[in-house]
Amino acid sequence: MAEQDLPQIYLITPGEIALSSFPDVLASVLDNVEVACLRMALISTDEDWQLKAGDALREVAHKRDVPLVIEKHMRLAERLGLDGVHLTDGARSVRAARKALGSDAIVGAYCENSRHEGLNAGEAGADYVAFGPVSETALGGERIADSDLFTWWSEMIEVPVIAEGGLDADRIRTLAAATDFFGIGDEIWSAENPALALSKLSNAMGR
Repeated sequence: MAEQDLPQIYLITPGEIALSSFPDVLASVLDNVEVACLRMALISTDEDWQLKAGDALREVAHKRDVPLVIEKHMRLAERLGLDGVHLTDGARSVRAARKALGSDAIVGAYCENSRHEGLNAGEAGADYVAFGPVSETALGGERIADSDLFTWWSEMIEVPVIAEGGLDADRIRTLAAATDFFGIGDEIWSAENPALALSKLSNAMGR
């Protein structure tokens, strides 16, 4: 693969973070490994806390010219001055998000393993479509997005695609020729050195 065709890293935060320490950990990761985009994927329903976290993560990401999108909360994306939103309900909210955030915002859609949802999301104006998990995860029960889906998508569809969930070096090497981004999150945050863990996965992409 030519250098320009190599997949890029789409980094995903943990669901829970400590604001006293995580921004420094994130800064270390971004300073050591090239990241194309960061997703704020926090599970808290406390809006004030989400706003505090968003401010802290935006400062770290934007200082390093890394776009920051927020998972689900399109209203907070605008309030926080973020670059867009990552939707988790397939194509259903894409048009509404595009209308609310404007043409310059990043609008992405997670579509599990459904070609139909992915196609609808792309037609509705999504900037990217994410499929996954790509292998069994600790949660279990998910429908796996197999290699054939990514191969078909990369050959037939122009909308960029993200592979996420259950990634390891072997799965990355298998999918590297058929995906534009790898959505990496839980795979590195439990490591003693997340920056080193991400660097190893980046090497598996051929970077």
